[in-house]
Amino acid sequence: MAEIIQRDGTWAFDGTTVRITPGLHRSVPLFRQTYGEIAVPLEAVASIVFEPERKRGRLRMRLREGADPLLQATGGRLPDTADPYRLTVDVDRAGVAEYVAEEIRHALLLDQIPKEPTNTYLLPGPPVPVSVRSSDGTVSFDGSQVRIDWSDTSDRVKRATGPRIIGVGDLLQVEWLPNSGQEDGFLRFVTRETVFSQLPPEKDPYALDLWGSVRRDLLTALVATAVTARLPHPSTRPAIDHTDPADEADRTDRTDRTQLTAPVPPPADHHDVLLRRLRELGELHRDGVLTDEEFAMTKAVVLRGF
Repeated sequence: MAEIIQRDGTWAFDGTTVRITPGLHRSVPLFRQTYGEIAVPLEAVASIVFEPERKRGRLRMRLREGADPLLQATGGRLPDTADPYRLTVDVDRAGVAEYVAEEIRHALLLDQIPKEPTNTYLLPGPPVPVSVRSSDGTVSFDGSQVRIDWSDTSDRVKRATGPRIIGVGDLLQVEWLPNSGQEDGFLRFVTRETVFSQLPPEKDPYALDLWGSVRRDLLTALVATAVTARLPHPSTRPAIDHTDPADEADRTDRTDRTQLTAPVPPPADHHDVLLRRLRELGELHRDGVLTDEEFAMTKAVVLRGF
């Protein structure tokens, strides 16, 4: 067993698995504490290195592309401090850190672990159900459905459409960008109906606009990861083209895309909900809460959602 215990966390390697446990000190980011312990199988590891510095060093582990739904969902955009595959090491423990790294490197060579991308996820992602309250609303995922409940500060177009419920089977992709404090981030759920949407995150009923607490909004990556882990692996699905079919030169291709993205008629038991939602939108429009443009756009979104 090769193990290093630091205020930042603990890494332990038993020959087959690197077990990463976040530290409990207040300096450890909320995201890492909430994500919890991660068990990384050796076959998911691409490399590991210890980077010594004057006062502190860092253990950094790189995973094989496609092995981890967390890295797939966040696309390398997690801040360094929130990265669970990075451990801050005190200078007096540099020797231990180098020993842990060497043991893992030796096992990678001994087991001849390839560095090529994987064709399946080797880590499970966070458990479900998972729910996060962000600046734009609360997003929840139970393993089969995503639900978004808007906050009082959400754009009125979003609040007018009501809670958004999206089945995993309707999802093509999850897009996530963190809130940096200077620039807003977003969590967007791309469906067959919204793949060509050009709405900005603050008005998109399928997206959370992340503009508040960086520390809190970063937790939306938990939901992004949990959903990503339950979508087809990226190696098995074609890249998504966000180009609007109206801009395509090929008329046949436009027709095919239109058929693929045409909204499915709502089931009979959803008609009452749909009619009630449309009546509510009509009242908001008559009362001047929604402009003509916002009413038309919101009505279209509601019809697509049903």
